[in-house]
Amino acid sequence: MAKMLYSVSMSLDGFIAGPGGDMSWLTPYIGPNPMVEEFIARIGALLVGKRTFGGDDPHRGTEKEGKPFGGGWEGPQFVLTHHAPADPVPGVTFVDDLHKGVAAAKEAAGDKYVNILGAEVARQCLTAGLVDELLIFIAPVLLGDGVRLFDHAGGHEIKLERLRQSEVPLATNLWFRVVR
Repeated sequence: MAKMLYSVSMSLDGFIAGPGGDMSWLTPYIGPNPMVEEFIARIGALLVGKRTFGGDDPHRGTEKEGKPFGGGWEGPQFVLTHHAPADPVPGVTFVDDLHKGVAAAKEAAGDKYVNILGAEVARQCLTAGLVDELLIFIAPVLLGDGVRLFDHAGGHEIKLERLRQSEVPLATNLWFRVVR
């Protein structure tokens, strides 16, 4: 059965996107990372927030723009939104309910991971107890403002157990299991 994985690149001060969802900060930190290659091979489907799906791309202006992981992965994508586009997008299913989206993505992923992309959909999944693991690539940069890794008004504690940690020149990799 598929597991739910929230994977994300993050600045050292806890931001996954800059102000206004800007992802250009990430471009200098995209580089060889064996853990990225390992986890991408284990993804069976994506569960994506609407803002992330239509948002900024660190590969903007290159042939990799608009492709998951810069073209490093292909497969079924499930985008959570209440306003699906009029024209279909190949390989993308638009869903308007979190639990239906999770179920469909898990079914499509088989025994691989459903990778969650987007702070808001990740927050919803974490709050609902649907996330099994987190994989965070910490870039050596401070952004000072932007979209936080996990932002929950009033707080919401989620206990984690570290499974793995490693480093490469452009990132410190931390893999956690959500403790239930």
